[in-house]
Amino acid sequence: MGAIEAVLVLLPGTVRARAIRHRELVKFACVGAVTFVVDNAVWYLLKLTILVEHPTTAKGIGILVATIVSYVLNREWSFRTRGGRERPHEAALFFAVSAAALIINVVPLYLSRYALNLQVPHVDRFTQEVADFASASVLGVALAMLWRFWAFRRWVFPAEFGTRG
Repeated sequence: MGAIEAVLVLLPGTVRARAIRHRELVKFACVGAVTFVVDNAVWYLLKLTILVEHPTTAKGIGILVATIVSYVLNREWSFRTRGGRERPHEAALFFAVSAAALIINVVPLYLSRYALNLQVPHVDRFTQEVADFASASVLGVALAMLWRFWAFRRWVFPAEFGTRG
């Protein structure tokens, strides 16, 4: 029994039925949770140390590291039964979709910092950090996640290319 199946057994019947029907989405969300932690760990490590003056660059690097982790987990777990493309073609599509997602993700942070001036000295440090987290790790991640799920299913791991393993 896999990890997802072990968790699904614990859910109430109606919720379990929906989760089973949307198994790819559940797996995609689990991968998203792991990469959320990776992204934020790298982002905060960089923005609080060597990239203090460049939070959007730090966020971009965090997203890039998380994207690599995401490719491996999504290809080998979330969308394992989809696809059938040659691996280099699939990887190129994955990283193209992820490049667009990176832009989608950092735009709210950029606007928060530089258009709304939610940064020191215009606001206190606590307000800056809350605004950074809300714009990049909540709004940016949510928008990028919606884009990725749709684009991955449509272009990167489409069902019409057959199944793997």
